[in-house]
Amino acid sequence: MSCSICEQRKEKRFCPAVHGRICPQCCGEQREVTLDCPSDCPYLQQAREHEKPRRAQDLDPAALFLQVELGDQFLYEREHLLAGMSYALAKSARADRTLADGDLIAVLTAMARTYETLANSGLHYESPITSVSRQAVAAEVQKLVKEYGEAEEKHFGYTRLRDADVVRALVFLVRTAHARTSGRPKSRAFVDFLFAQFPEKPAAIATPEETGSRIITP
Repeated sequence: MSCSICEQRKEKRFCPAVHGRICPQCCGEQREVTLDCPSDCPYLQQAREHEKPRRAQDLDPAALFLQVELGDQFLYEREHLLAGMSYALAKSARADRTLADGDLIAVLTAMARTYETLANSGLHYESPITSVSRQAVAAEVQKLVKEYGEAEEKHFGYTRLRDADVVRALVFLVRTAHARTSGRPKSRAFVDFLFAQFPEKPAAIATPEETGSRIITP
């Protein structure tokens, strides 16, 4: 029988994305490009194991916010903020299974630019997020940041969280996302990474406190 996609080459493997059998070439060429590959696909998992990480020099420097410095001290002091924001991303991705790595990266990038402007000039200028699904992600992350600041105020009597800290946290996640994703349009490698950090439970998903510091390692 012929491949369900090209209809030319001989089929050799079952593709859960098309619910049919396809050839290895179409699998490799269309994986996470035109195909919504499920995370448990053995061919996707095998490809991820052998795929070389994308090099920083192959990315647009502006996309990585290289002007923002991230030191070990910051990662240590804001570990719970990073875990909380990562949990918010995982929660959003579980609520909307159509979200891919590119969606999360776009949201994090827009929020980082907004907070960077606020930290540098005091002006509140929001980078536009037009997609409804992406707006929901941004709202979830923003909610976490607000709750984090409120928790600090309750505990210390004042909020220690600065806009510059939020910028660094967002940039850390942006860089982690770029390091984890394959860069293909439908890639969900970063999403799956978040799911692994915050696995589902029978009745709920793990909280940031329960996962410790695992999210800190890209």
